[in-house]
Order: sequence, then C-alpha cells, then structure tokens
Amino acid sequence: MSNTDNEVLQFVIDNDVKFIRLAFCDVYGTLKNISIMAEELPRAFEYGVAFDAGLVDGFADLPRADLVLHPDASTLEVLPWRPQTGRVARFYCDITTGEGEPFEQDGRQILRRALQALLEEGYTARVGAKCEFYLFRLDENGDPTPIPHDRAGFLDVAPLDRGENVRRDICLTLEEMGIRPLSSHHEMGPGQNEISIAPADPMTAANHCVTFRNLVGAIAARNGLYADMGPKPLPEENGSGFHINFSLSRAGRSLFLPQADGALSPEAQSFIAGVLSHMPEMTVFCNAASASYARLLGKNASKGVGWSRMGRGQILRLPPPQGDSARIELRSPDNLCNPYIVYALTLLAGLDGIHRQLPLPEPETALGAALPTSLQEAAALAAASPFLQAALPSHTLAAYARATAR
Repeated sequence: MSNTDNEVLQFVIDNDVKFIRLAFCDVYGTLKNISIMAEELPRAFEYGVAFDAGLVDGFADLPRADLVLHPDASTLEVLPWRPQTGRVARFYCDITTGEGEPFEQDGRQILRRALQALLEEGYTARVGAKCEFYLFRLDENGDPTPIPHDRAGFLDVAPLDRGENVRRDICLTLEEMGIRPLSSHHEMGPGQNEISIAPADPMTAANHCVTFRNLVGAIAARNGLYADMGPKPLPEENGSGFHINFSLSRAGRSLFLPQADGALSPEAQSFIAGVLSHMPEMTVFCNAASASYARLLGKNASKGVGWSRMGRGQILRLPPPQGDSARIELRSPDNLCNPYIVYALTLLAGLDGIHRQLPLPEPETALGAALPTSLQEAAALAAASPFLQAALPSHTLAAYARATAR
C-alpha cells in the first residue's frame, strides 16, 4: 500500500470510523455503494471489492461477471450526517474488470480520458455548479407529498422563505466535507432552492456534485422534508436546472478572458462553438429523463442553442470576467445527469471546436439544430452521432440511446 493509504488507515483508527462506504455511480449518475467494516479497508486497498456488474444500470450489457471497486484514498470523507460514534466514512472508487483493467464504462474513467486529451493540448479546466432543487413536506407515514415546503418566490426571505435553515445546514455540512458553497437563496418556484458550489478540477467537481445530491437528501430528511432533485417536480412551476460553469486555462491564462480589443480570442470562440455544435446530440446525457424535456420546454428555461453575455435565454452564457478569471455557463443540464460524463463531453466538444476552428455566431443567434424536444428524439440523435461514437465506449452510448423509459 502507498503512504497515502497508510495515512488514511491511521485516520480511520484515530477518528473512530467503523463503517466504510465504497461509492460509485452507475452509467446514469445514480449513486451506489458497498459498505464494509473499517477492518476490511486494508484488503480493499490491496485487492479491491467485487460486485455483480450485471445488476447495475448501464453495466448490464456485460456478461454476468464481477467488477472490482478500488477506493481512491484522496476522496476520503467522514459523513457528518451519520452517527458520530462508530462513524461512517466514504470513498469514491475507480472500477476495474476482474482482470485488473480499467472499466471503460466507469464515469470517472471516461472523464479521466477526456482530461488527458485536454492536458495533451496544453489545457487545464475547472468546473463549478449551481444546483436547484425543491423541498416538499412529508405525510404522517414519512412519505413525500406534492405540497411544497413554502410558497416563497425568487430571493424571498423568512418568514415567506422556510428553507433558510435547511440551506444553512446544507452549506455548513458542505464546508465540513471540504466543499465550498458560494451562495444560496430561494428560487422562483414554491419550495425551490439554489446553492452554488465553488470551482474545482473537473474530477473533484464531479465528486462534489454527487456528494451534494446525497447530502441535500440527507439534510432535508433530517429536517422532516423531502428534497426533489428532479427537473420538473411541479408541472405548472419552474423546473430545476444544474448550471455548470467551465473555466479553461492555457499557459496560465484564462481562455475566456477578452483580448485587448474586448473580443474573445479565436481559440475561445471555437471552444464555445464546439460545445454549441454538439449540444443537440449531447442532450440525452445532459437531460436523461422524460421529465427533463418538460423542463426544457417550460417557462424560464434556456432553449436557444446559442450564447449570450448577459441574457439567460440561450443555453450558454458568458458572464462578466472576475479579476483574472473568466468562465462559460452551460444552462441546459439538470440534476439527473451523470456529471462525470457531462463534464467529459463538454470539454471534448469544446476541444473539437478548437481543432476544427469553428466560427462563433453573434450573441443571441442560434447555431445549427435546436435542442431535441423529447427523450426519444435526444436518444436517436445520440445514437447517430460520430462525435459521441468516438468520445464514449460503445456500451455507454448504447445505454443512453435506449434510455427512453426513464
């Protein structure tokens, strides 16, 4: 075992950790885990822990054979919402085949390959996110109801906004787990909330996203509520988005900073054009459920396959720079996406735009095809995409191309 592994084992002993969760995501981004006792962690570091691949969504194309989870020591976190005596810790895991080869459908592996492609071109990326969700009341049996936690609106405060304390608990717990929240507020829908998470490298950011979704559900339950992360929980109200901020640097300079004349560099323009050109075929990965399309077609959703500097009617926005950094904001995804795959595809799409030197249209101008209007249409576009065929393992693409019942 490495020195890091040994340090982690000592941390587990010193902090009364008794249970270890070995966490990973299925192909659609749903969190899964196997729990082992702390005494088994040295064996997990040495040999991994096997599970039946055929029973996990998106992995079922494989023969009924074991895959193996390998805990990433750098992702150790104690779960603050679990008991503090006999504590519970969690690792995110890399997945290998029984023969020890990286499992190509593992979302972390897909993102790792994309980051390597980016690095070979001299680029580094950082990713942040704004996550929207609804809070609903529970009935006498503890089951979710369709009754929102409050009837407040955008940026309202208590007593109209009843979510203040829940958001506070979420933000403090995020900080306790090493994830930095930037802001939080009530959103437009009744019982709807938004929390922004600080940027990190893409792998860490994807881990943070999965942790956030798990944490929000746990903190809501602790407050006697149900957190719905779905894209359209209330048919007549605003949907919930997962707005992703990408920054890109080369040779220490932010790619999206304006040049001396105020214009974007040709490189930055082509990156943005690449993302926009591939968005219709990528949509099934960003919006992976039927309800996603009710949100995309609903009020206040970003629908135009174009970009803007200030407005939010397009799926991609270029906010004003902050100091020596700048970013783009992708507004079409929702919380049902697999962040590892979406981050990978977005970065690869932008890189493809640079390779092809794609021109960027004027702001507020649609670029090419519109977003698909149904999960079926999105799946068909993905299945026929040469870009996705090159970017993704065939089984992963096939899993999304047939995911028309979600």
